[in-house]
Amino acid sequence: MSTVFNFTFVPWFRSVAPYIHTHRGKTFVVALAGEAIAAGKLQNIAQDLALIQSMGVKVVLVHGFRPQVNEQLRAKGHEARYSHGMRITDEVALDSAQEAAGQLRYEIEAAFSQGLPNTPMAGSTVRVISGNFITARPVGVVDGVDFKHSGLVRKVDAVGIRRTLDFGAMVLMSPFGFSPTGEAFNLTMEEVATSVAISIQADKLIFLTEVPGIRMDSELPESEDNPIDTELPLAAAEKLLASLPPAQRPTDTAFYLEHCVKACKAGVERNHILPFALDGALLLEVYVHDGVGTMVIDEKLESLREATADDIGGILQLIEPFERDGTLVKRDRTEIERDVGQYTVIEHDGVIFGCAALYPYPEARTAEMAALTVSPSVQSQGDGERILKRVEQRAKAMGLESIFVLTTRTMHWFIKRGFEQVNPEWLPDARKRKYNWDRKSLVLVKKL
Repeated sequence: MSTVFNFTFVPWFRSVAPYIHTHRGKTFVVALAGEAIAAGKLQNIAQDLALIQSMGVKVVLVHGFRPQVNEQLRAKGHEARYSHGMRITDEVALDSAQEAAGQLRYEIEAAFSQGLPNTPMAGSTVRVISGNFITARPVGVVDGVDFKHSGLVRKVDAVGIRRTLDFGAMVLMSPFGFSPTGEAFNLTMEEVATSVAISIQADKLIFLTEVPGIRMDSELPESEDNPIDTELPLAAAEKLLASLPPAQRPTDTAFYLEHCVKACKAGVERNHILPFALDGALLLEVYVHDGVGTMVIDEKLESLREATADDIGGILQLIEPFERDGTLVKRDRTEIERDVGQYTVIEHDGVIFGCAALYPYPEARTAEMAALTVSPSVQSQGDGERILKRVEQRAKAMGLESIFVLTTRTMHWFIKRGFEQVNPEWLPDARKRKYNWDRKSLVLVKKL
């Protein structure tokens, strides 16, 4: 392997490690639109799901089959009929749905059975188990429209699904349900996935769809000035949903959003809308800081707060590369454990992405801000300034008049934010005695 590959791979792999640890033992319900399979994406998605499962995640895969059923209907010379955003399932459509579901389950199981050398599936052992986990009821007649064999979820066998997941298998579900009398009903993939996620209280509900996510302004077209909103709080999602017309097609903004909102309100903490057209979208969403789609959450996952003892490991992992290259002075674990209460951290989804410590010198009415660090993966997003402002607020609350930093490489960043360089002799006596004259750190002060 080339030196360039090694240089980029190692820090990247280390950066995803916190997410691997965080997601181990968690349960994801992944809803795969039939359009993704029709577009030839199954192979890569199966590889990504197998990789996610290998890292300790329990996976329920719910597949759709909208285009496959329509193809069957066309072959039979029968028209696909919809109303209220749902298929009207007559006898011919029910037969077509059963044929499509059988074919797709065969293809999906085959995709997870691969293990050729030199492929991502080499050495993988993915057991795929299906079952009659859904009890359904008929939609009936709505606004004068008889939906015939279209159904709604009545009950989910949550215990059976959990036992299958605990066995180490991936649960595969088709959008079908059965009544207590054995009658089959055609369901929607979106409702099945949402109902299952709520019933088993999954940690994530992920829709792999035709749409890239929800844009910052849903009424404007795609552009650099209108990017995907990667994190949508539940309150904002509900407000947006109320302003949208009822969804009729999967490409409508409200189509998947309403299911994310429903799941979020019922206790599923993180609900995602991802584009299947982007190769590796699952991995990018789950193991990269900002992800690539829209995540609907009950509250902002990012928090700016004072550190606790539980954050010591995260702080050490964050600052270690900067200590190694000489940007920061080396601090051992004992020192950080002793001073953890002095640290302010930025945490996102359980991972520490930024920190700084504040060491007051009350006799001189000043304090040192030390170890200001932001992870390279999220730099230039304003986290450093947010931490600085929080540290300034803490210093003001202590009645201090200034804060100072010692730096050898980031002088200009601090000067742009109101710091001024002073002679090291300016330092409080207690800090001056610990000043490393060989390191020749610059002393920068900001008045509060």
